[in-house]
This record gives sequence, structure tokens and C-alpha cells, in this order.
Amino acid sequence: MYLERIKSPKDIKGFTVGQLDVLASEIRRGILNRVSNRGGHVGPNLGITEAVVALNYVFNTPEDKFVFDVSHQIYPHKMLTGRAFGYIDDARFDEVSGYSSPLESPEYDCFEIGHTSTSVSLATGLQKARDLRGGNENIVAVIGDGSLSGGEAFEGLDTAAELNTNIIIVVNDNEMSIAENHGGLYGNLRLLRETSGRAELNFFKAMGFEYLYVEEGNDISCLIEAFVAVKDTPRPTVVHIHTEKGHGYSPAVENKEAWHWCVPFDLSTGNPKGEDTGEYMPALLGEWLREEIKRDSKLVCIAAGVPAAVGFGPKEREEAGSQFVDVGIAEEQAVAMASGMAKGGARPVFSTYATFLQRTYDQLAQDLCVNGNPAVINVIGASIFGMNDFTHICFFDIPMLSHIPNLVYLAPTTYEELIAMERWAICQDMYSVAIRVPEWGVRHSDIEYDTDYSHLNTYRMMRKGKDIAIIAAGDFYRKGENVADMLNENGIEATLINPRYLSGIDENMLEDLKATHRLVVTIEDGCLDGGFGERIARFYGPSDMKVLCFGVRKALYDRYDVNVLMEDNHLTDEQIMADIMTVF
Repeated sequence: MYLERIKSPKDIKGFTVGQLDVLASEIRRGILNRVSNRGGHVGPNLGITEAVVALNYVFNTPEDKFVFDVSHQIYPHKMLTGRAFGYIDDARFDEVSGYSSPLESPEYDCFEIGHTSTSVSLATGLQKARDLRGGNENIVAVIGDGSLSGGEAFEGLDTAAELNTNIIIVVNDNEMSIAENHGGLYGNLRLLRETSGRAELNFFKAMGFEYLYVEEGNDISCLIEAFVAVKDTPRPTVVHIHTEKGHGYSPAVENKEAWHWCVPFDLSTGNPKGEDTGEYMPALLGEWLREEIKRDSKLVCIAAGVPAAVGFGPKEREEAGSQFVDVGIAEEQAVAMASGMAKGGARPVFSTYATFLQRTYDQLAQDLCVNGNPAVINVIGASIFGMNDFTHICFFDIPMLSHIPNLVYLAPTTYEELIAMERWAICQDMYSVAIRVPEWGVRHSDIEYDTDYSHLNTYRMMRKGKDIAIIAAGDFYRKGENVADMLNENGIEATLINPRYLSGIDENMLEDLKATHRLVVTIEDGCLDGGFGERIARFYGPSDMKVLCFGVRKALYDRYDVNVLMEDNHLTDEQIMADIMTVF
């Protein structure tokens, strides 16, 4: 087995093409071994395996620099740079992340990369720095899986062309994003594929790039020939390679969207391992939205490259027809478009993961909220129970969103409250509204929820007590219930409050608590710094009221165990109870 003996790309320089083909097969087995046991990005890595082998064969890393977009195409590169153990040794999976990481390999991984459309922009920085110091190394950016639809990708291309020095951009064209590609640019990529790169209409040439097309993007010999031809080029150059997403594993080829990323699965059948864990709140929300579309012709659901975030698979997208829009990996466009749609009389609902929504701060603040247009933003995965790679952490949303003027940020606690808030947000025409969709399991309730949330920042007192008041938001309302029960068992009848609004405080209720309470406890499923609890503490600052805030300390947490994270941040019910009794 070649792979076990490879410590760096220098170890493959003397390989024949036949040996490189064998090596690619070993890499593919390593990818499948890891993802079938741990989950991860399947199709993107299988499809780019041959290209990464050829890149490492032709170029001289670490002197030459590779930057992988999104870095969910980096598994083969990791295996060729001394980290094969993370793929072929089941006991060492945890030593390797799913993304580019200088913490693992400062020589071969230039950047921590988890978000899309960044590789070309980052590479232009390396390009400019090299030019300033008179270097001559090749700068290679790899981009694919729909990432060209992101605005930063265009900005990077724009700058790279103007710098007009060596930069090689490998466009991995597998005809897919996470789902299908969207955007006019992909029509030109299709035309270039159909003409073997000879079409007069060429987006890359129009921007000023040299251009080379490789039809057989999974053929190592063809790739080597192309990369040798562009190595050490003095000009910005695009190598457009046509690959097959999921190449070498038939389930991933036959259903490319489902196999972009997957949970652990049985390698022989492709079936997921483990039992279905039951209801999932974003999926339930998607079901409700799809039914609502049938009743409301003005309602439009918007996605940005991740339509499955709320259960819009291929069938559901087709059924929704013109009432579903996927803008590709372009969240900024989604927010601005939603604002424009709301202005024009439609009822837009944009749903995406909290980590990706970070790219849209200016559009939320300027294009949407300054204009006061009544679009709805569903924030998915915003919880410590969401994604846990530190490039994908989803619990910094409250500091980001709750401080944008004119944005109402709501935190439902149950499915029924979520739907009540969603229905109001869609039908009203007064506010821009974001809704933090619960992630920590699905809770149901027969409580009668409000149908009108236009009286802003009115909290709901669920239990009236004295001495201690617990204000527990969203997903962590259940923690508030648990702690209130524990206090009750200790003879303290605590007040329990569902704040509902993360973007403002109920000054009247908070003021009233002063008369009969000595301690206010806030509990939030998110970052403490700039979070919900700090706003409460600031209100009580000039008074004698004590405030105890529970949440997650600001840090970059990588691949954390959620139970350990809660313990480290004193977020278990028992720890919260103990801390309360210490200060009470």
C-alpha cells in the first residue's frame, strides 16, 4: 500500500502514472473509510481525488501554495501531506479535522477555511505578498461545488486578474453545488464544457485570465499534462477541469445532492447507520412552509445553496415551483433579494444556517432593516447542539442579530410557538423579523400562544414566584423549567419567564421584579459576550438586583463534545442550580 508510506508530496514525485492511479484508489478507500464511520463530505472529495494527486505530483509544496475553497475538497491533500492516519486508522480519526487547518499542518494548510467562496481571495493575498518580496512560488487556488456563485469568489477573480502575475485557479466543475448549481455564470460553464473550452463566450477570458480546459478531470495523465503546462506561468490562469462528483462510489454518483455530506453509513449498501432519531424542528418548519405555499401565492421560500436546511429536497423544490428560489451560495444576495421582494409585495422567507448568515451582516443591517422591509429570516442550527467545527459554530448569532436596529429577533421554545411566530412574521408588514429555529430536539405544547407579536419586547411570565426570577430563552427554556423545579424542591418558588424577544427587553416586567425578587438568572443557548443576558444585566446595573448570566464563553471551540462544553461553561442543570445557591 503506497498511502501508508507517504509522508509528503515529495514521496510521489518518482511515481509512474499507473502508480498514481493506484494511489488515487487508495485515497478514495481512505475517504470512504473515514466518512462511512464518522460522516463528512463524501462527493466533493471523491470527485477531486485525481486532481489533488496530480497537483501534488506537478507542483512543489510546501514552497508552492495551495488554497482549497470551503476545504471540503481537502481530504486527499491531507492524506498526501502526512495525515493519512486520519483516514486509514480508525483509532486516529479525531486527530484530523474535516477542513483545512494550519493547526494540523502549518506547512501544507495555509488557512483555516470552512466557509465558501474564499479561496481565490485568500490566494490573491499570497499572490501580492509573494510579488512584494520578489518570490517565484506558484499560488494555486482550488474552487468548486458551486462556490463561484459567492460574491467573494468574483471579487477574488477580479483582483487576481488585475494583479496580473502568477496565480493558477483550478475550477473544479462537477456540474453541482451542494444541490444543483444556480446562477447565470453556470450557463457559461456548461457552454465551455459542451465546446471543450473553445466557446468564444468565456467568462474567465473576459476577465483577463489565460484559460485551459480539461474534459477528463478524473484522468491523472490528462491533469498532469495540464498542470505542467501552466506551472510557473507569469499570468493569472484558470484551469477548468470537468470532474464527476462522487467519482468511484456509485451511490454518491447516482445521488450527488444527498452525498455531498452524509452521516455514517454502511459502505456496502450506502444506507445510514443507526436509527432515525425522530422529529427535527427545521424539517417540521419546512413541512409547514410547503403547505403554507399552497395557501398563499405571495409566499416565496428562499435558499442559498442549502435547500435541505428546511427540507426542500428535489421533489419539494419542484412542487414549490416559482415559489421557491435558490440563489446559490450567495447569502448576501438572498437577504437583499428578500428585502426587494418584501418591498414589492411578496412574502419572502429566507432560511439558512446561522454560521452562513454571518456573511450577511451588512445586507441585514442596510438592505433589509434600514429599509424596514418585512422579510423573514429563519436562523437554522443556532445552538450549541448545531455544527461543532470551529469554522461552523452557530451560536454567535444573538450578539450579531440582536444588535441590528429595526430587526426583531424571536426565540420560540416549542414547535407550536415557532409556527405562531412564523405565521405572524410572514403575514405582518411592519418589521424585518428573524426567528431562531430551535435545534435541541422537538418540544410540543398545548399552551395557547399569541398570534400577534407586534407589541415588541413583551416577555411572558410562565410561573409567578418570588426572590429568584429565571429568564430562559429559546432552546434553553427547558433548562429554566428544570432549574425552577429544582429550586421548588428546595423550598424556593422561582419566577419563570419566556422572553420570546432576543432583540429587546421588557422594561416593565423587569422593573416589576425589583419589588419581590433579589436575583435574576438568564440562560441562553449562545455566546455570553454581547448576548441576551448582558442586556438584562445592563438594565439592572444601577440597582440592587443581582444578575447571574449563563451561556457560552466567547472562544473558538473545535469539534467539541456538547456535554463537555456544557460542563466547562457551567450549563448543566445541576451546575446552574449550585451557582444560584452560591450567590443567593
